[in-house]
Amino acid sequence: MASPSHKAADKAANRNGAVRPGKRRSARRKIKHGHWSGSIVRALLWGLVLSCTLVPLLYLLTLAFIPQSEVLAGQILPQKWTLGNWPAFWDRMPMLVYGANSLIAAVVGAILSLAIATLVAYAIVRFKTGGGFLPIFVLSAFVAPPVVAIIPLFFLLRGVGLLNQPLGLALIYGLVNVAVATWLIQGFIERVPEELEEAAQIDGAGPLKTLVQVVLPLLVPGLIATGIIVLILNYNELLFALTMSQSTDSQTLPVAISLFQGDRGVQFGQMAAASLTAMLPVYLAAIFMQKWLVGGLTSGAIK
Repeated sequence: MASPSHKAADKAANRNGAVRPGKRRSARRKIKHGHWSGSIVRALLWGLVLSCTLVPLLYLLTLAFIPQSEVLAGQILPQKWTLGNWPAFWDRMPMLVYGANSLIAAVVGAILSLAIATLVAYAIVRFKTGGGFLPIFVLSAFVAPPVVAIIPLFFLLRGVGLLNQPLGLALIYGLVNVAVATWLIQGFIERVPEELEEAAQIDGAGPLKTLVQVVLPLLVPGLIATGIIVLILNYNELLFALTMSQSTDSQTLPVAISLFQGDRGVQFGQMAAASLTAMLPVYLAAIFMQKWLVGGLTSGAIK
């Protein structure tokens, strides 16, 4: 039993905010237990995310080396590995032509979207053009299903002579993705200090000159991030490419991959090999642009 003097010391320590050694050890154990619990939860969440991301890719990679007979038999892991799917899909279709068409349409369309969206976003943020209606109206164009625009866009491209051409697809991609590009760039423009633009205007710079010489250099990280998203959207698009590119010389990679489904069945192994080949430029571009994005953020912070 604790003596009266010890009880009095404990009460005095509690009044003064002090904690006895036993209580400190208990608090440390609780903190350590909470730390380990948080680490386990984070590890489980990361494992779930990686599983959802990597498992389809790993199965696609495995499928590219499985013979067609084993795929039809329901084999997940091949009993006999084969490399025949790779030369088979390469000989079946001109993948280099399809890849060049996809890159031209995606890159030119992304540049066009960024050029239009930057002007629109700057007008909305700085000049409040259209009030609260214009941003919602612009974004609604992206929310609408793209199938409603196929017929008018088809006749538009045929009228200007860009049907069955990658530049025609680039024009469509550039217009269709203006909404999402505008929505993304708006947030980056709002972070640019207005004092810099006011100083440029005091020096005699007009709105366009201020945008080009003051705002755009600070928007480089945002433009790169937006360009990556729009580029991937353009590269993976199928509906417009399938409708507007009916000749073999103008088709894109998504269209080419969809053509592996024939009357006699789907060539799953060849389709998997073609899909992996089509994904490679996107991954390489993402890695390269990620380094550029970090460099742009660093230079923007230094400025």
